Amino acid sequence: MWLWDTQEVALLFSITLYVCHLAGAISIRSPQQSLTRPVQQDVLFSVDISCVGIPTIQWTFMSGRVSRDIGAWQPGGYTNVSEDYMDRILMYTNGSMGLSDLRIQDTGFYVITVTELSGRSKDAGFVLNVEEVLYEDLQYLAVFAIVLASLSGFLMVSMWLMDKAYSQINAWRQRRQMPENDVTELQPL
Repeated sequence: MWLWDTQEVALLFSITLYVCHLAGAISIRSPQQSLTRPVQQDVLFSVDISCVGIPTIQWTFMSGRVSRDIGAWQPGGYTNVSEDYMDRILMYTNGSMGLSDLRIQDTGFYVITVTELSGRSKDAGFVLNVEEVLYEDLQYLAVFAIVLASLSGFLMVSMWLMDKAYSQINAWRQRRQMPENDVTELQPL
């Protein structure tokens, strides 16, 4: 029967963990891989990266036939940030990326590629769906309908008052044209 010493078990456990860590050296975890946001809002592609050494992190956008690099983070800072995203992107040292002022054209797949100095790399993807806000159109329509209803009510009241004034003026003119001392004699039949 084999009896293992505590130090031997600890050493074996450490070696096992190290080998497992080397086998899956890069790990990319994210709480959400499918995101939906309205137009003109912000989105955060949150990731937690673990790897051996200092990685290079590359973000890429893909949609239909379009594929373009967004930017990269390397030790020392950000590099190769695309002009399309220059003013709208926030890259974090943990690999996460924020994108502000979303547009319909931002709908698509976002891929993060983590590459170690040894050359090993791993990808993870996100799906972003940017929706138009339809209720704003309905708000404008509702305000327009209220303005039209108020205007038509004002016009109806104005027409009624003008009709009353016209009737009063006609009655006054008719009274003015009648002689005041008109004596009508009754004749016998």
